Amino acid sequence: MSVYSKIMVAIDLTEEAPQVLKKAVSLSEQHNAQLLLAHVVEPVGYAYGGDIPMDLSELQDQLDKAAREQLATYGKEYGIPAENQIVTVGRPESEIHHLSEDKGVDLVVVGSHGRSGIQLLLGSTANGVLHGAKCDVLAVRIH
Repeated sequence: MSVYSKIMVAIDLTEEAPQVLKKAVSLSEQHNAQLLLAHVVEPVGYAYGGDIPMDLSELQDQLDKAAREQLATYGKEYGIPAENQIVTVGRPESEIHHLSEDKGVDLVVVGSHGRSGIQLLLGSTANGVLHGAKCDVLAVRIH
């Protein structure tokens, strides 16, 4: 019997994402687990230029579209079907917690830059996910 049946890898869209993806794919194969690929687009919100609020919803839509396209590329490369690719908008830590509970995930895999000192005190997505998750979390050290 496998320890994990559903694994979610939550990535940013930086050049380090494949390091995290490779680890998650390996784990899903070892455990014969379903693999979900997730990315959280942080909200752009509204910018204010003088007295006139500027709606940035078009920019938000472009960011969302770019994220979906990148996930589709990774999905094709790593064999993750479209129905297992999730793009959502919000604060990464809270959205990853919500998704992991909603999807019944046993393990969340995230990347960690291994920060220390003031960077660690200011927080990181990996740290936020770790401290609020109701399932196991694996932080993959990014080189």
